[in-house]
Amino acid sequence: MQPNQNRKQRQLRLEMPKDPATYSNAVMISNTASNTEIIFDFMQIMPNDPRARVQNRIVMTPTHAKMFMNALKQNLDRFEAKNGEIKLPQGPPTLADQLFSGIATPDADGNIRGDEEGDDHDDQ
Repeated sequence: MQPNQNRKQRQLRLEMPKDPATYSNAVMISNTASNTEIIFDFMQIMPNDPRARVQNRIVMTPTHAKMFMNALKQNLDRFEAKNGEIKLPQGPPTLADQLFSGIATPDADGNIRGDEEGDDHDDQ
């Protein structure tokens, strides 16, 4: 007998708030100093406005955050199967890209080349 066979299916009655939806086009994710909770600050960022307005703050345990991540992935997989791949906009470079772009790195033969295309330097 498997452990889940003894468990009863719990049925919940979903109660919606008066304003059932809040629009968010950004989220900032952090965790508490004790690492016992994950914090999601859902924000609205409007064009030509330097402010990011937090619309909702959701706090979860790491376990529930991971369950949320898995449920979101399953939902997005179904969405993409039906509607096609979601194309992500190209974001700004990462801090590592900003700090280390342009640093010359050796190729497979040990020759040093810059990151810039059209580099006409002859390294021989």
